[in-house]
Amino acid sequence: MPEPVTAFTSRVVPLPAENVDTDQIIPARFLKTTDKAGLAEGLFYNWRYGPDGTPRPDFVLNRPEMQGRAILLAGANFGPGSSREHAPWALLSWGIRAVISTGFADIFRANALKNGLLPIVVSSERHAALFGRVAADPDVELTVDLAAQTVRVGDADTFAFEIDPFARRMLLEGTDEIGYVLARLPAIEAWEAAHPARVNTLG
Repeated sequence: MPEPVTAFTSRVVPLPAENVDTDQIIPARFLKTTDKAGLAEGLFYNWRYGPDGTPRPDFVLNRPEMQGRAILLAGANFGPGSSREHAPWALLSWGIRAVISTGFADIFRANALKNGLLPIVVSSERHAALFGRVAADPDVELTVDLAAQTVRVGDADTFAFEIDPFARRMLLEGTDEIGYVLARLPAIEAWEAAHPARVNTLG
């Protein structure tokens, strides 16, 4: 089960590249493993490392000051391409808890929500303003509050974001659809006991 998503404050990892697909997020050769904790190394691997495995010092995730940051400010249309849960797994393993973009591929968004990664959609104007703010102050902190559905930028500017109500509930409770049903099993069994089957399934 994913951990409950609580309010948190973090500096930002800026990645303005657009149309970053799932193979760029986590190359296919890393899909053989089911160990989520080990996928941080594969995150953006072809961008982070050269052909000989040497880290590229100019790539944002390789900069020392980016370590420990939990919010990725991504370019437009983040996560298209093939469906792979390893993409949100790798982001979470590295430490990313929320991704902000103008839009997400549907399959990536669904996989992210089911694994405890919060995709936040903003307008193009807000998106540009955020990149401008981070460029002007690389250490600016954002506070993400899922319960309130808000993001506070620095000490003053706050904006709201939309999220599917059921997905929001799952994230806040730190569960998924199966966990949601299992938690309500006593009520389901009580309802079934009070409503005998209308169809004879034994005959």
